[in-house]
Amino acid sequence: MAELRATYRLQLGPGLGFAQARELVPYLRDLGVSHLYLSPSLQARSGSTHGYDVIDPTHVSEDLGGEDELRRLCSAGLGVILDIVPNHMAATDENPFWRDPLWRAKFFDLDWRTGAHRRFFDVSELAGVRMEDPEVWEITHTKVLELARDGLIDGVRVDHPDGLANPRRYLERLRENGIDRVWVEKILEPGERLRPDWLVEGTTGYDFLNEVTALFVDPAGEEPLTRLYEELSGERRPWAEIAGAAKLEQARTTFADEVAQLTARLPFEADLERALASLHVYRTYVEPDTSRVSDQDRGVVAEAGLPEELARILLLEQRGHDTFVLRFQQTTPPVHAKGVEDTAFYRWNRLVALNEVGGDPSRFSLAVEDFHAANLARPPRGLLATTTHDTKRSGDVRARLACLAADPEEWSAIVRPRLEGWRDANEAYAILQTVVGAWPLDPDRLELYLEKALREAKVNTTWIDQDHEWEAGAKRYAVGLLADEELGRYAARLGAAAERVSLGMTLLKLTSPGIPDLYQGDELPFLALVDPDNRRPVNWELRRRLLGSPDAPAKLDAIRSALALRARRPAAFAGSYEPLDAGPDVCAFTRGAEVLVAVAVRGGLASANEPPGEWRDVYRTPHSRLAERVS
Repeated sequence: MAELRATYRLQLGPGLGFAQARELVPYLRDLGVSHLYLSPSLQARSGSTHGYDVIDPTHVSEDLGGEDELRRLCSAGLGVILDIVPNHMAATDENPFWRDPLWRAKFFDLDWRTGAHRRFFDVSELAGVRMEDPEVWEITHTKVLELARDGLIDGVRVDHPDGLANPRRYLERLRENGIDRVWVEKILEPGERLRPDWLVEGTTGYDFLNEVTALFVDPAGEEPLTRLYEELSGERRPWAEIAGAAKLEQARTTFADEVAQLTARLPFEADLERALASLHVYRTYVEPDTSRVSDQDRGVVAEAGLPEELARILLLEQRGHDTFVLRFQQTTPPVHAKGVEDTAFYRWNRLVALNEVGGDPSRFSLAVEDFHAANLARPPRGLLATTTHDTKRSGDVRARLACLAADPEEWSAIVRPRLEGWRDANEAYAILQTVVGAWPLDPDRLELYLEKALREAKVNTTWIDQDHEWEAGAKRYAVGLLADEELGRYAARLGAAAERVSLGMTLLKLTSPGIPDLYQGDELPFLALVDPDNRRPVNWELRRRLLGSPDAPAKLDAIRSALALRARRPAAFAGSYEPLDAGPDVCAFTRGAEVLVAVAVRGGLASANEPPGEWRDVYRTPHSRLAERVS
């Protein structure tokens, strides 16, 4: 397997198939990455733009170019990490396993009473797969295992492991069948740790993403920005209350069918909607077939405050309800995700840079010492991300919004006179942050984002009950802001300050314990909103030209320099992480005693006391420094 230095995520689809991806390999190799990180590449349904709606996992996608082209891509000079989707498949007649009634009963998680769900979140067209069945596992993994045995892929990224009946056993089977490098799209809530019995390299990096964002948010801005938000919006409830109410709302509406199926399996009355919404993490991992119950599971159930009889069932202290336990554990993740990520994150808008997958917006900032502690606890080969295909905002947008906390008085002066043009001040405040965070952006992009954001918030319009008049008014208000010259000048000033933050976040991603993951196009300034905005076509020719230029833009130069250093000194980045005492406003550390990193997180200079010896700068700005020891 190829040395794992850095991954580069490509979103394959119309216009970017295997052949087009192969043409990018020389550029990406010169950039310094070691591995392509491909979005799902098995056969998806007709017209799929993302590949997560698989119809036949035994065949490589013909729409992307077919197996021969995938094999050429995998042999073109970079390692390949493949995104796989074990939890669900598309429930359409294109799917041979769904089309045949016998295969359907074997493959899919069907409720024998009604013939319905298990759905992927709230998407009825995506049906849950019974991956716990050994035969189903074998059939669905035939092609992936073949690619691994042939040395074409170096590992896999597992989509949504929390939907599986037994994630631990699923991951164990991958290792038993020769796939040694596995990353999981596991969303860790603040304070939650990856299960130690999962045989994986680590997560896809949302924990790092949220920590590095909070590191650059000035804690002095918390009180004035909180006061401003409460005054303007009238919203004074704490984040936890808003998130809890949104989860309960989702349990009672979107997931009413799932609740009814769970209720039918319980021999006593219980408020299952409230129980499903009570967990502070995505789920527990109790295994009825092996009687495994971890202390972590017991802690989660205890913190949720569930009724005693229900808690005893979920912790296997009262047996005979194994199917209920499994289904409950598979239902809390969609309730949590839809309630928090796809509802509450669009309702609570104090500082939307913090409203990110796996994040806790009530944590306003992160101290340098806490960032060091998180780095010391990281798996050495987990992925480190700042932007992904699922982020609500790209790292560069979050960098701009983080800068609002540095001067809340100026932000307040910008905001107040501009909230008068729309009826919902909370909604308008979110729109204002979006506009300055992603400025400049086309009206079409802004309107498409607003349509999704407003419907996800489910306050004035929803996906099911669309208020087109309200949406049109919000779009007019938002697009009108794009012609606001004073707002444009403010956004430009914010952008200049945010470049420092973006570079700092990027440098820390490239040097912290773990494997840096770059998202397509993000080596240049990348101001993107939630999908599909973050999946827009990338100008590859521009990036090729700039990479070879001595005057490459700052972020591209930082990436190129840091990845070249990782190639020269792999032992250092696989070695120790030693924090340096550089004060509360500088994050400084060494890697393997050979690499020195210093990043100013509050706008000062990147100064730190050098360890003894001679050091040579690899990359340096007034606010960021990367150096290597001279041998």
